[in-house]
Parts: sequence; structure tokens; C-alpha cells
Amino acid sequence: MTQPPAHQPAAHQHPALAAADPELAALVGAEERLQADTLRLIPSENYVSAAVLEASGTVLQNKYSEGYPGRRYYEGQQNIDQVERLAVARAKALFGTDHANVQPYSGSPANLAVYLAFAEPGDTVMGMALPMGGHLTHGWGVSATGRWFRGVQYGVREDTGLVDFDAVRELALKERPKLIFCGGTALPRTIDFAAFAEIAREAGSVLVADIAHIAGLIAGGAHPSPVPHADVISTTTHKTLRGPRGAMLLAREEHAKAIDKAVFPGLQGGPHNQTTAAIAVALHEAAQPSFRDYAHAVVANARALADALLARGFDLVSGGTDNHLILMDLTPKNVPGKIAAKALDRAGIVVNYNTVPYDPRKPFDPSGIRIGTPSLTSRGLTTAHMDTVAEWIDRGVRAAGAGDEDALLKIRGEVGELMGAFPAPGLTAT
Repeated sequence: MTQPPAHQPAAHQHPALAAADPELAALVGAEERLQADTLRLIPSENYVSAAVLEASGTVLQNKYSEGYPGRRYYEGQQNIDQVERLAVARAKALFGTDHANVQPYSGSPANLAVYLAFAEPGDTVMGMALPMGGHLTHGWGVSATGRWFRGVQYGVREDTGLVDFDAVRELALKERPKLIFCGGTALPRTIDFAAFAEIAREAGSVLVADIAHIAGLIAGGAHPSPVPHADVISTTTHKTLRGPRGAMLLAREEHAKAIDKAVFPGLQGGPHNQTTAAIAVALHEAAQPSFRDYAHAVVANARALADALLARGFDLVSGGTDNHLILMDLTPKNVPGKIAAKALDRAGIVVNYNTVPYDPRKPFDPSGIRIGTPSLTSRGLTTAHMDTVAEWIDRGVRAAGAGDEDALLKIRGEVGELMGAFPAPGLTAT
């Protein structure tokens, strides 16, 4: 089988930028080459299509559109209203929800809008603790959500790495929080939305499903949907969904007005119309049969990679993965996560260092690394490649511990060769 040619960014791709600002154009070109030549394993990163990339850079950038379709504070919205209505309709159809708001600038502002819609400052909110895999905006102390609201946290069992729902229920009934968040940033297992919903009902709480990481898997049928269970769903539009850097809030009809009012005028002014357009494109792509194949391939690749890492003696939190993400504790390898991550980066393998549950080390110098398979799946890598990826990680971590830069350089060459055979979507020269 003939492999596609290695990517070389076209010199004419950004002529106006190159003419106006050569310094910035050079940095963009360098980033294109970096994204093309490296193995990107950060689970929150992905590649958007050329169509999404184009939509993000259209003349929609020039238009202000405070308000909602048909109810704007600026004139000249004939086209903008249609763009936003298209994105909303596609979001509702893809996820099967009553209401969608596609205006939030990113995931954290989207979550903050949920607080504004349902809680008052000082109210109790409940979410997974950040060191256990939760998100800053789920009431963690260093976040505004933990300073303006009273955050209480649940975690995972130390022996299994899984959520203890008896403990979650006990905490919820004791604290009676206004909001309960489920979801997070370092959760390798399927989220039991039904179990969280039962607890929220019993505690009289609003259940918020933060699906930022797994939205693409849900859209593609590779993870159960929270729609039948959660009152509100928050998600970014990038990560596994392969859209632009934006966000959406999905909700039942009874909460539609509260959500819309919280986003605008509660938290922000005019939406970023070019991002709204790119969201619409990404949602259209996610509705195609090929997207389902991609979503299931992401999970298959993650499971194959987890198995290959386990075979090489790596300690994986919860023992493996059900989704796109793998969290590994490098303590048995005697290499801290930060040192490993930086060494792997020099080897062309891009990961992030990450705390693991009950980590004795500090967050900026933790015990673990977090990896995922969305980007490599988007490039066309399959389960047949995961043993090689695991071997590179194993060699890279050992080289990090030994300070062997030559070994890292050798891996870098091997990574570049494989990546050259699988051009990155949106970056291929035309």
C-alpha cells in the first residue's frame, strides 16, 4: 500500500500574513511543521479539518452581534442570524437535546454561566476534586468558582481509581448542593450519568454534565449520552469533537431562558461569529457516518495503547481506559511526570505531566503523565500502530531516567518518519 507523502507546509498558504508580519508568519509556519512532524498525545488536542480552519478565518470576524438571532442590538445580521441558527439546529440534532447555546467563548466561561443561571454567591456546589481528575471550574479553591461559591469535592477510590457512588451520595445528601458536576479532565473511565442523576434528584440538586473531553465520543456513539439524565450539559467544541476553540451549553427546554440570559448579557457581549461558523461546520462533520468510525477508532486505539503500556509495566490509573484518555503513574518507573513529559517532547512525543489520584507530589511537579488518542486517530493511525507508540513511550521514559539524549533523538527520527506517512488534517499542502 502506498503511503501518502509527508506534509510540507505550502509557502503560499499565508501570503498576506507573510507580507504584513514575516515574524509572526514564521512562527505560524513553525507551528504547522511541529504539528505535522510530532506525535501529539495530549488528550484535549486534535486536528480540525481544512473546512473548520477556513470557517474560523472568514469575514464573519468583522461583525458584532450582541444578542440572539432575531433579537440583536446591532443591525446587518441577515447572514449572522442564519449562521447561528444553523449551528444551534445542528447541535440540537446531533446530541438530541431541547436547547443549545453556541455562544460561550470557551469551556470555563460556559461553566461559569451555569453557576450564574442556577446559583447565588456562597451557595454550595459539588464536583470532582481537581487532583482526582476534576476540573478547576467545578468548585475548586483556586478557581473563581471555588472563591465565589462553597465547593465540596468527591473523588475516586484509592484502590480502584473509580468513583465511589456511595460516598458521592453520602456527601450530596449531607451538603445538599445547588449544583452537582460530573465529568472532568483526567477521567479514563465511562461516566455513569444515570447514577449521578439519581443522586442529584435525591439531593434536590441540578446535575451538570461537563462532557468537554468526550463530546466527540458521545456524538459518535462511542460513549453513553448524558442527555436523558443531566439538566444541563457543558462542552467545549474542540477536543474529541474536532471543532474550533469554543463551547456550547445544552439544556432541557425548562432551563433554556436561564441559560441564555446567563451567557448574554450575564457574562459576555458579542459572540465570536467566525467561531460560531466553525462550530456549525464541525457539527455537520460530526453528523456524518465517517465520524462514528473515527469516534470508535479513538476508543479502540486508546484501549490498545493501554494494553501495550500495561504489558511494559506501566501503572495506569483505574487499570486502563474506556475512552480516549490514559492517566499513568510513573512512580514505579522512578521518573517524575514533568521530567518524563519534557523528555518525551524532545523525542517528538507531546504529552502533559499530570497529577494522579492521591499524588504525594506537587501539581507543578507531579507523578504522572496524561495521554490520549484523538489526534493520532484523526491522522489515520490504527490499533496496529499502538504497540509502536507504547514502545516509544517506554524507551522515552527510560531515556528520561537515564538522561540519555541520544536515545531521545533516535526516537524523534522514528516518530518523524511515521508522522510523515500520515499527513495531518487541515495542514496538508494543496
